[in-house]
Amino acid sequence: MKYLILFAAFTISFSSMAQSVFDDYKYIVVPKRFTSFKKENQYQTSTLVKHLLTENGFTAVYEDALPEELIINRCMGLYVKLNDNSSMFSTKASISFEDCASKEVFITKDGKSKEKEYKLSYSEAIRSAMKSLDVVNYTYKEPVNEPIKVSFKNDVKKMDNAAQESTSKVQKTQVVKQEATKEEQSYKSVAPVKSNYKKAVKKAMPLEFNPEEVLYAQEITNGYQLVDSSPKVCLKIYKTSVKDVYLASGGIIYGKDGKWYYEYYLNDVLTTKELNIKF
Repeated sequence: MKYLILFAAFTISFSSMAQSVFDDYKYIVVPKRFTSFKKENQYQTSTLVKHLLTENGFTAVYEDALPEELIINRCMGLYVKLNDNSSMFSTKASISFEDCASKEVFITKDGKSKEKEYKLSYSEAIRSAMKSLDVVNYTYKEPVNEPIKVSFKNDVKKMDNAAQESTSKVQKTQVVKQEATKEEQSYKSVAPVKSNYKKAVKKAMPLEFNPEEVLYAQEITNGYQLVDSSPKVCLKIYKTSVKDVYLASGGIIYGKDGKWYYEYYLNDVLTTKELNIKF
């Protein structure tokens, strides 16, 4: 009886802790390839984790298909990691959840399997590990923005007599006599000067990108805006009558053989950069 009471208390405590952790997050982000594997969705691990999270009431999304509000604010989601602790004789794995600062906020128990076929063994181990979420009654809590209260109480202070007299004297002595003589007046030309606009544009163009950075395409009128993970709008591109060809600042962006390229002239030299764009 004593052990049953202790077990029940532990289960209730674990459930409350897990629930309070997950309720602050709207999305769970699942990678297409876990770091333990060489291939995308190897042994169907990514699809299985996403499926099990959805079954538990979470809004699970893949890392390359993030909702717009999650791109803007990455801290609305938790990010899934698979911890592969397998040995020669058994498959052993746990699932951990990290926030936008890569801080671990929850980890499941270890799931184990002695199946020899990898797909079956990882499926069994992951399903066993994810049972840790069965006790979680997840409900996303929308953040409440409380109005800011501003008080000016005690901000107005009386000026003592000495300060008042000093201020009065300063005001009286700061009266300046105006003299419109040639010696007393200064002159500043307001005639228009030659603009160096073209020179400035030439230096500023084209926009610089980090070739390894992923740019996410968000649809706008007649085209897309490309944003990075910070998120910041790096470039706006506009549709043309030619498929996979877009007008961009200082040049064009086009798709070829599954890749995207930014082509422009720099100092009268045709330059091409490959971009990593996710539509």
